[in-house]
Amino acid sequence: MTTAQAMTAPPARMTDDEPRARFRDLLAAEWLKTWSLRSTSWMYAITALAVIGFNAGTAYDHYKYWYQYDDRGRASFIANGSPLMDAFTGNAAMVLVLAVAAIGAVSITGEYGTGLIRTTFTAVPARRSVMAAKALVLTAVTTLFGALVALASFVSTQAILSGRDASVTLGHPGALRLVVASALLAPVAALAGLAIGAVIRHTGGAVIGCVVVLLLLPMVLSDRRHLTAVLQHTLPFSAWERLSASDLHAPVLYPWTISGAWTVYVAWALLAGVVATVAVHRRDQ
Repeated sequence: MTTAQAMTAPPARMTDDEPRARFRDLLAAEWLKTWSLRSTSWMYAITALAVIGFNAGTAYDHYKYWYQYDDRGRASFIANGSPLMDAFTGNAAMVLVLAVAAIGAVSITGEYGTGLIRTTFTAVPARRSVMAAKALVLTAVTTLFGALVALASFVSTQAILSGRDASVTLGHPGALRLVVASALLAPVAALAGLAIGAVIRHTGGAVIGCVVVLLLLPMVLSDRRHLTAVLQHTLPFSAWERLSASDLHAPVLYPWTISGAWTVYVAWALLAGVVATVAVHRRDQ
């Protein structure tokens, strides 16, 4: 072929014989995206320190002011489940939910903001496969992160309380359930953030949406009326509160079961994955 012919020849087209992206290649690409920014590592590190610090600080308060308890209060400390309440506090859970949900949201809104999502979908037109890979990598990372934070919080708080002979082990009733529920709260919140980010596609709006859906709604919905109590029970933070409760037989107006709380976790994770996939597949870039 002459130079003139080469210049006028039509551009080569992709054929069906060319290899398509394998799913493990998409997983590898999403893994590289996750750790390509230093801010991701810093975000996880700061969140871990904040969560563990909240829990350890609460345990240290009980250790420091132990002398203020009378003999009856000291004797009932373990019976009332106080060591478990120190192991993972409500404040620590809110920090975990907010931070990890923001990470999940930014994992998709960041690509829309920089335009990287166009490159990704041009290279891999199978959008559902891309989102599935992103969701799986996010789930794996946040599950491991949640497990490390929950276990570190339990070990550190019980080590502090052991100085007053007020600690418990993982074999204590409800202790393992608390650790597992706190660990799995991270991937559930991250997937919810991913879904909200895929729908809103703007980092600021997505983070606000995460705060409203995951943190404000459980506070706004009252547990004193049947309808609002049922709606509250469908939220992941309320499910965590149920799973982390030290006294499962405490009187409440509208009780619900432990299995129901675990079901909420599973339902939110699956629904978030579906919403994120559909939002990306059915809408333009």
